[in-house]
Amino acid sequence: MKLRSQSLEEPTIDLTSLIDVVFLLLIFFMVSTTFERQAALKIDLPEASEVEAPRDLPERLELVIDATGRMYLNERQLIDSSDATLAAAFSEAVGENRDLPLILRADRETPHHYVVTAMDVAARLGFTNLSIAADRSSGTD
Repeated sequence: MKLRSQSLEEPTIDLTSLIDVVFLLLIFFMVSTTFERQAALKIDLPEASEVEAPRDLPERLELVIDATGRMYLNERQLIDSSDATLAAAFSEAVGENRDLPLILRADRETPHHYVVTAMDVAARLGFTNLSIAADRSSGTD
């Protein structure tokens, strides 16, 4: 009796479908995941539906930005709208007292980057009490 020698083949596993499933799961999680960016500066957003008369006004800083980007800190015009000028004006006005309320009042036509610059400088200097002023209006123009 003649026996054939059996060649031992190693079993193979096709990983193609497993890799496809892993990539589909990866794509699903990438698409369905939401990322939330936390702001470094706490902002009290104004409520324009109710007007309440302030009783005791504490000492505060008021930064006004007009439609062309000129900045006024407590009714004094700054020489320009750069970060360094704004930081120097804040430091001169309050010294080391960063607990004073900072009110940001910008014209509706003000370019966005001036407001963002002001908020960024306030955050870098450590102001924690920032309010954005809004006028109460009965409707749109």
